This record gives sequence, structure tokens and C-alpha cells, in this order.
Amino acid sequence: MAASLFVSATRAAAAELKPGDPAPAFTARTDQDRTFDLQERKGKWTVLYFYPKSGTPGCTKQACAFRDDMEAIRKLGAEVFGLSRDSVQSQRKFSLKHKLPFTLLADPEGKVINAYGTAGLLGYSKRWTFIVGPDLSIRWMRKDVDPVLDAQEVAGALRGFQKQGA
Repeated sequence: MAASLFVSATRAAAAELKPGDPAPAFTARTDQDRTFDLQERKGKWTVLYFYPKSGTPGCTKQACAFRDDMEAIRKLGAEVFGLSRDSVQSQRKFSLKHKLPFTLLADPEGKVINAYGTAGLLGYSKRWTFIVGPDLSIRWMRKDVDPVLDAQEVAGALRGFQKQGA
């Protein structure tokens, strides 16, 4: 099933995203073939991590690191969503194989990747991570993250927001 996507930002604007900017709105299909709508996350902390391709070594390390740190991230009030150009079926297979306790999003046309400015070689996503606040603004972002350390850095940033009362 083709991904249904709506993106509210242009590629030019997305290349300049920074903390404080509104997170580009979008819908995408999940690994369970349901619709994810970022707007429905209003009032909640959302971690969006972009990665090149499911099943590759770095992407597997990153997904498993988020899996292993999920309990801590959820205790900090956030939910994680991984996104790549992979199909719904590929995302489902990857999620099941590695027992991922979070949702993967399919962006086969690259519209969300373009909106967030993460497009890299051959249209694959770069490895970037965003924390979207309850007001749907970008609160934190990292480019070219280390796949092994990304989940720990996200947890640290979320702890910082809690200390600030943000």
C-alpha cells in the first residue's frame, strides 16, 4: 500500500529547520499499516529519528539502542518513532525481527524526509534525530548522530527539558 503523506513545509524551508521552529506536519503509514498523524501528538513529547534503511548494520544498532532505552525514554514522557524510505512491509519485518517496542514510519516517496531536510545520497535519509515538544515545535535536533549513542542522547535531552520544566 502506498504511503499517504501530507507535508506542510517546503524542501527549502526544511533545510533550515532549527529548535524553536514548528515541526513540519505530516501523515505516514506505520509498520502496522495504520495512519500516523503528527498533529495527533499535540500535548505529547515525540522523538522522530530518521535513518537510511532498515536492516543495515547502523540502522539496526540505532533501532536496538532505542529499543533497549525505551523504558527510560517513556518514563521521561516521550514516545519514539523511526522513519525511513522503507515500505510498510519492510518496516514491519524489521520491527518484528528486532522486537522493537516503538512505531516505525514508512516514507517511500521521501516527502517527510525532504520536509525535515534529512535527504541524503540516492534519496535515503541522513541519520538525524528530532525531539518535538508538546506544542509541536522542534525542541532539539541532532545531525549525523551516532547510531549507538542516539537513544542515550535523546534521554539526556528529555531529562534536561524536565529539569527546566519545559
